[in-house]
Amino acid sequence: MNSEAPLAPSAAPPVRFDTKIAVLLRVDLEPWQRLNVTAFLVSGLGSRLPEVIGEPYEDADGTPYLPMFRQPVLVFEGTKEILTAAHSRALSRALPRAVFTADLFATGHDEANRAAVRAVHREQLDVVGLSVYGPRNAVDKVLKGARMHP
Repeated sequence: MNSEAPLAPSAAPPVRFDTKIAVLLRVDLEPWQRLNVTAFLVSGLGSRLPEVIGEPYEDADGTPYLPMFRQPVLVFEGTKEILTAAHSRALSRALPRAVFTADLFATGHDEANRAAVRAVHREQLDVVGLSVYGPRNAVDKVLKGARMHP
C-alpha cells in the first residue's frame, strides 16, 4: 500500500472560461526579456482587475500563500506588425490592457517607466509586449495573426 499523498487532486472536468487573459510578446525578444515583460504585463492586470484573482492558497501545514490568477494566462508571440495591430484592436475594443515598450528596457524603476511611455504618442510606441483581458472572442480578435508561444 502506498502511504504517500497524491501529487494533485483528482482530475476534475476542464473549466472553460468565458474570459481570457493573454500576453502577446514580440518574437525578437531575448529569453530574459520575454520573462521580464510577461511578469510586468500580468502584474498590471492583476492589480486593477480583482475578478481575475482567485482565493489565497494554503498548504497542508496551514502556511498561507498569496492568491494568483483564477484562470490560465496564455502567452502568444508575433511580429512587430502583429503587436502594433493588436494594440490598436485592444484600444478600439476598450479592453483592459497593459503595454511594455522597448524603451522600458533602459529604465530602472516605475516612475521612469511611466515617463518613458508618456513621452511617446500612441501611434509611435515601440510595443514589445501587450497583455489583455476580456471576453474570449474579443481577446481572440485582438490576437489575430499571433501564435502560441513555443
